Amino acid sequence: MGHKAHIAELADYISANQISKEQQLYESFIEKDSSTLSPPLVRYNDVSKKKRKPPQNESFPMQRIKSTPNIMKGFGVPSEPWNRVERILPWRAVGPPYFYYENVANTPKGVWTTISRFLYDVQPEFVDSISFCASVRKRGYVHNLPICNRFPLLPRPPLTIHGALPSTESWWPIWDPRTHLNCILTCIGSAKLTERIKNALDSCDGEPTPQVKRYVLQECRKWNLIWVGKNRVAPLEPREMEALLGFPEDHTRGINMKERYKALGNSFQVDTVAYHLSVLKERFPRGMNVLSMFSGIGGAEVALYRLGIPLKNVVSIEISATSRSVLRNWWQQTNQRGRLVEVGDIQDVGPEQVAAWLSEFGEFDLVIGGSPCNNLAGGNRVSRNGLEGEESSLFFDYYRILNQFGAVDKNELTNLTSLP
Repeated sequence: MGHKAHIAELADYISANQISKEQQLYESFIEKDSSTLSPPLVRYNDVSKKKRKPPQNESFPMQRIKSTPNIMKGFGVPSEPWNRVERILPWRAVGPPYFYYENVANTPKGVWTTISRFLYDVQPEFVDSISFCASVRKRGYVHNLPICNRFPLLPRPPLTIHGALPSTESWWPIWDPRTHLNCILTCIGSAKLTERIKNALDSCDGEPTPQVKRYVLQECRKWNLIWVGKNRVAPLEPREMEALLGFPEDHTRGINMKERYKALGNSFQVDTVAYHLSVLKERFPRGMNVLSMFSGIGGAEVALYRLGIPLKNVVSIEISATSRSVLRNWWQQTNQRGRLVEVGDIQDVGPEQVAAWLSEFGEFDLVIGGSPCNNLAGGNRVSRNGLEGEESSLFFDYYRILNQFGAVDKNELTNLTSLP
């Protein structure tokens, strides 16, 4: 990796071993038990909207959220339409505006409890995107969306490696039991590694020894290596990652390879997010105003577009100029008729700016985003200090801006926007 590697890349590098072990656990779980883990049955109550208030200095009534299970299906997935779940939202969380927040599922103790407390006591929905594509992606989502009458994007993506990457099947050895890929990270295995694997396999006369098999499988799981020839493995190409994550082909084309991997590793899994957002289609047939925080390469925007929901006005807050360029190019290539407003640093967005947007666009229908997970991810052994971390603490900016929609009085918009 080198001593100049970014902390996010170091975290991904360290977490690779952990993820490969989780994949092995998943495979053994599937073999032993195909039953599902479901949340308790509760009801969704669509009560009238009331003004939201920030958390009070009182004891938090919700029990501490426990660690997430290996198989996560949230409030339901497309493959199990019979598994219907309902819930009751706290009164101050009922939309519109609807909000949707995402981050990694496996965090330091107490993080999801804190996130839920700030986001109006809404319980998180933990989902593994393995139910939507051929790659593991364990995430938690806190949102106030209805959960009845969801529907998946069509066509449904393949759910196995060979379905998603059919060219690999003819080269896949029978001793490699993988049917799914691990979580797509921001970095990939090196050419030196793949050459070492080839040399190890070539040195065996016929069937690889158990020791060589263990070594190869460990590295393949760790780095999401796929079989591309006799005794030859390779990391995923960006276009293959785009397909696994639900983006259009060449979505990230035009930026350098390292930036493509980084941007894709930090993105939403579009099919998963679209399944949750699908309930908005019948509610907004004429389109939506969207505030997209930590937009990245536009996972939320692509999901809404693929659902057929017109994007009237989108305010995109994203600090990476490279990621902003990807979203801008997609916006132009898909001939979006709405307006895209780009903002760089979320910490520069204050009450006056929010008031100006409300004055110009009216209400935002959806506030969506996922703050950086650098200080939350399980593989970060350097600075895994939860929401107090320099980057993951940006969650509080998501909450700060979201809460302003209940705090800004529309009668005062003129006064706010006229401030120096």
